[in-house]
Amino acid sequence: MVRSLDDLVEMAQDAGPRTCAVVAAADPEVLLAADEAARRGIARCVLIGDPVAIGKAASEVGLDLSGYDVVEERDAAAAARTGVAMVSSGRADLLMKGLVSTADVLRAVLDKEIGLRTGRLLSHLSVFEAPRLDRLLIFSDGAMNIAPGLAEKAQITQNAIDVARALGVSEPRVAALAAVETVNPDMPATIDAACLAKMSERGQIKGGIVDGPLALDNAISSAAASHKGISSPVAGRADILIVPDIEAGNVFYKTLVYLAGGCAASVVVGAKAPVVVTSRSDSHMAKVYSLALGVLLSK
Repeated sequence: MVRSLDDLVEMAQDAGPRTCAVVAAADPEVLLAADEAARRGIARCVLIGDPVAIGKAASEVGLDLSGYDVVEERDAAAAARTGVAMVSSGRADLLMKGLVSTADVLRAVLDKEIGLRTGRLLSHLSVFEAPRLDRLLIFSDGAMNIAPGLAEKAQITQNAIDVARALGVSEPRVAALAAVETVNPDMPATIDAACLAKMSERGQIKGGIVDGPLALDNAISSAAASHKGISSPVAGRADILIVPDIEAGNVFYKTLVYLAGGCAASVVVGAKAPVVVTSRSDSHMAKVYSLALGVLLSK
């Protein structure tokens, strides 16, 4: 089982290298990540975008791109379509977002002609290494689905379970988060969480154990759960956190990174191939870890 982001990289080295289409690659941090991934044997990156801008970005960080394939496409949205077409035709195994809007990338991913649709909901998830935890923590969805309803949360949960199982967690424990651990009709997130738990119990969500509603402390701290008298196979031992909406997920992500010193690998799943979508402010190592996760999830 993967217990650290470095373990993630080692597993990706065993699985790789895979070919990654980098969309609008004229971003110094993305290029550093591509170079690091190449040196570690994780991925071979094809750089799509304006060759002049890509060369300028590479010179800013002292990279030699002579060994890279560069596909000229000066328009960012067109670059996204080119990258998606490479993946859908089998010329690349996964996609990575560079200096282009997430909306442009996802629009290409969902294109009916060249896209990567599967019929499943696309969702963003992050795999976190936090200083005080002895395991990696997956959470979803803090970057894509804005205000998911119950049906969407069920699909988000299933996507996260599938990723956890791919990382070696045989029966992931999933905490459906809310502000409290009791069902309150005035708090819709608690009702959704309880429904997700029942759906899991009845086999509508497969491969993991889902419980909720659980507040964050009860989900990850056995002491907190015990103090509140919560008896649950998930409480204190959650592998996956399902947040109620994008605001909660976004704040949680940035709190872990900026206040707790955490680092994460992030991808969009649910398409035919992983889509590496990281924040512009993420370090190049976070992008390397994300590439490693994408490689592990690619077919």
